[in-house]
Amino acid sequence: TGGHTTEILRLLSCLSESYSPRHYIFADSDKMSEAKIRSFEQKRAETFSNSQFTLDRIPRSREVRQSWASSVVTTLYSILYSLPLTYKWKPDLILCNGPGTCVPVCISALLLGLLGIKRAIIVYVESICRVETLSLSGKILYYFSDYFIVQWPDLKEKYPKSIYLGRIV
Repeated sequence: TGGHTTEILRLLSCLSESYSPRHYIFADSDKMSEAKIRSFEQKRAETFSNSQFTLDRIPRSREVRQSWASSVVTTLYSILYSLPLTYKWKPDLILCNGPGTCVPVCISALLLGLLGIKRAIIVYVESICRVETLSLSGKILYYFSDYFIVQWPDLKEKYPKSIYLGRIV
């Protein structure tokens, strides 16, 4: 909500029109992202006339300060909710940047790949505010993403699989 959405939209603003359609997935309790995405896409349509996108909501996998035990259950629920979406859209690429909502979507995509339905490339960009440690989403997706991008050199040193590109948002 808010910061993650702003960061992902900054990343998307650098992508060509060949990255279309774009499918946005965000938490059902997120009250800000839809308006930001619609505004971004409206401006993008001024440059790229054939701009296509969809918006989907899924249950939040973990609320702030939610217990670890109960977050397992809510994350499993979010994965089950995400599976039909990833099956429907069969994405070539998943670009995500840290909110807990990205974990169930990425796991759903991994399951589709394991089942031989469709393999998606997962690109995870750790939030710029993560200077010394990874977010919980980052700690999970570090092992499953195809490309794991960090924006601080200290994180590159701690996580050798990561790719350091400097500050990109």
